[in-house]
Parts: sequence; C-alpha cells; structure tokens
Amino acid sequence: MPMSERNVLGLSAAGFHKIAYTQWGRDDAARTAVCVHGLTRNGRDFDRLALALADGWRVACPDVVGRGRSDWLPVPALYGYPQYCADMVALIARMGVETVDWVGTSMGGLIGMTLAAQANSPIRRMVINDVGPFIAQAGLQRIADYVGKDPVFEDLPALESYLRFILMGFGTISDECWRHMAEHSARPLPDGRFRLAYDPAIGEAFKTAPIADVDLWALWDRVRCPVLVLRGADSDLLSAETAERMAERGPGASGLVRVVEFPNTGHAPSLMTDEQIAIVRNFLAEG
Repeated sequence: MPMSERNVLGLSAAGFHKIAYTQWGRDDAARTAVCVHGLTRNGRDFDRLALALADGWRVACPDVVGRGRSDWLPVPALYGYPQYCADMVALIARMGVETVDWVGTSMGGLIGMTLAAQANSPIRRMVINDVGPFIAQAGLQRIADYVGKDPVFEDLPALESYLRFILMGFGTISDECWRHMAEHSARPLPDGRFRLAYDPAIGEAFKTAPIADVDLWALWDRVRCPVLVLRGADSDLLSAETAERMAERGPGASGLVRVVEFPNTGHAPSLMTDEQIAIVRNFLAEG
C-alpha cells in the first residue's frame, strides 16, 4: 500500500511549526483514520497497524509537535493538550474529510478523548489505548522519572536496549519491532552517536507543579461515539477499576464502550502484534 511522509503547518503563540505525518493508503480511500502516539513516541510506532488498515482506510500517523520529524516549539510552556488538539484539528482539515476514526495510545488517547467530547466532533469511532479519564499519581510519577532526560547513545543497539527497558510495558513484541522503534527514535549527532528523537522540553510540564491524580471524568461523560478501550493487564496508568467505570458511564451508559485487556502487558499495548491489530481493525470496521 502507498506510504509517504508529509507535513502540515500548525500555529502556536510562537508562530508556525511543522507537523510531520506518515500517510498510508490511498488519498481517495472511503475512510480516514488518525493514529496518535504516546508522550515520548512518534507516528512510526503505528506502521504495522497502518499497513493492516491501508486497504480500506487512508491512515495518517502524525509526529506530535516536539517529537519525531516535527518541529520543536521555542517556548516549552506551549507543549500541552491545547496545542496538541489544535494541531490535530489542522491535520484533519488537511485530510479534507468530515469524519475520522481515531486510534490513540496514552497521550494520543487523551487528545482523542478531548476532541471526541466537543460538540460536532469529527471522530466517528475511537480506540483509546491504555489511558482513561482517571490517572493515578503513581503512574504519572513513573513517566516523570524518565521523560525530559536527554541521554546520549554510542550506537543504535544501545538506544534499542534503553527502549526495551523504558517501554517494557509494551509486552512481548518481535526483535524486528524493537529495531524499527530504535531506528525511528534516533536523532543522529555529528559525532556518530544518537539522542532520542524528541525535545527534552516536553517534560517541563512535570516539573512546574506537584504530580497529582488527574480526573477527566467530566470530559469522558461528553463523549458520544463508540469507543474501544484497550488495557494492559499490568498497567499502572489505566486501572481495571477505571476501565470498568468507563464501560458504565459516559458513552458506556449508552452501550457504546467495549473493554479489552491484554495479559502480560503493562503500559501500553504496542498495537504491533497480530492479535492487537486484528482487534483494532475489527472494531473500526464494524461502523
């Protein structure tokens, strides 16, 4: 299926910035899907899922600003959900469609939930991967312990080893997938070494205020589209209790929420295994 690297402009208080995205599938596909990654990741995490969808969807996998091939913001305080949501609206406008299917991992799931809660939202069906409207302080603290650090790696195998440790919650995935993530998580340095392909300043938000529980239930209660909630059984970010409540209130009260849990997985399911990809595809295809 066709794959291309593209860009669209976003606007912040500091001016315009490039939002890079990878597109899979045909421009004239009947459906459009947007897949948005987690806090320190990038759109190439969805290559396997996007390829599996590309026969029926046009799939856009953006690098949220400050990550991957996208620009870095000159003012760290601008990194946050208002900017991320505005940028995704610009991307949807570029796609030129009235509705999209949404797949969001962690941060990408919260962006999707925020957009889906708005009146006249373009989100038709939504997959939220291992995040929800209540996030306990402990899970946020674990992320705060590594986000924003700027390690230097002698080579790609060293960077891959780091990712295998930091992202162990992804569960059992192939060596090929780990190498793929390392290659697309690397920022080459002039001396042949590597840094991570994200702006360390994205971690500033964790330093400006004490880390506390996050309660977004009022947002969840305004979501009206069908939602598939994915959870790693060992996740410290989406508890089983929160996932259960998601199935009971908000869109869950109308029978629009389905919860699937994956064993031997933490935060977050990789969406790179055949089983996980099939579950996402089947859910999106139901509509």
